[in-house]
Amino acid sequence: MNTRVESVQISGIRKFYNKVLEVPGAISLTIGEPDVPVPVEVKEAMIEAINNDNTTYTPNMGLKDLRVELQDYLSRIGINYGWEEICITVGGSEGLFSVFNALLNSGDKVVVPSPAYPAYESVIKIVGGQVLDCRLKEDFTLDIEELERIIRENKPKMLVLSYPSNPTGAILGKGDREALYRLAEDNEIIIVTDEMYSSLVFDEYYSIAQKPELKDKVIVIGGFSKMFSMTGLRIGFVCAVDKFMKQILKVHQYAVSCAPSISQYGAIGGLRHCEKHVESFKQSLIQRRDYVYGRLVKMGFNVVLPKGAFYIFPSLAKFGMNSEIFCERLLSEAKVAAVPGTAFGPNGENHMRISYCVSRKNLEEAMDRMEGWVSKL
Repeated sequence: MNTRVESVQISGIRKFYNKVLEVPGAISLTIGEPDVPVPVEVKEAMIEAINNDNTTYTPNMGLKDLRVELQDYLSRIGINYGWEEICITVGGSEGLFSVFNALLNSGDKVVVPSPAYPAYESVIKIVGGQVLDCRLKEDFTLDIEELERIIRENKPKMLVLSYPSNPTGAILGKGDREALYRLAEDNEIIIVTDEMYSSLVFDEYYSIAQKPELKDKVIVIGGFSKMFSMTGLRIGFVCAVDKFMKQILKVHQYAVSCAPSISQYGAIGGLRHCEKHVESFKQSLIQRRDYVYGRLVKMGFNVVLPKGAFYIFPSLAKFGMNSEIFCERLLSEAKVAAVPGTAFGPNGENHMRISYCVSRKNLEEAMDRMEGWVSKL
């Protein structure tokens, strides 16, 4: 077996989700998947593609029409890449895998602020890289001074950012963005920014990719899983300048040839016609976020108000048990499932991730169950 693969654990998110299936009547707040269906316009675009027999290979980098639509969409949020600098991938996950494979050599160091989405560390290890942990502040914002120290002392090749964040729901503030600009200008480092939840920012949107002068140091990864509820349709993208894209495309080409044609046509339909759908979904998430936050505060949890995505990451420190035990008991005794914070690295200990993109009815029932259970601890 590949010893690097053997050293990697399966996702703690999926691991705990599977336990839910063994508990009848449990309410799952584990999986990060929108509870709204794929928009009609996306469905119609895919049906039309099938009826027109557009089911063959596309260019390796994806349909030009989709890349042009993406160029226009990204420019509206201050990220400027030409359509020829965009590669359509099989979800954001394949985008990550292709980028890390293309850029990292064995032993290369990568800084990952954490707690963080577990795929970053796992894929870096699979390709032979070395993860340098940078602990986030208590409010889950970047510790810029610590980040600068790690970069100065270790000379890493890459920094991975994720805003809005999975699992914390934190977003990148203007001040931290400006600090990252200076950091990138002063150091030889590549910054990979995962923008999968960029359409679900509840405050003003900031990204390291919004500075054109840094294009030769920044790679953007994104997708439509959360934006258009296209999780199972596996459609994402990578934006990078030519020196990076030439190598990324090789990995992408030999791994998957191209992204699914039907999903590409669906994404075109979404970008052209579904802006109101995204805004409506975002407003519903804000309402659910506020509800869950209020209930958790009332129960006595120490919790930071998320400003994006659809996750909340309350502290469990006051309850005197680690996150794995807390979540195991919450599931077995209250029939509510959340993900232990350790699924997102050691810095996630004493926290749990709640995904609140479920129906209001299920949220209310889950919070009622949790409140009754917590009151007896």
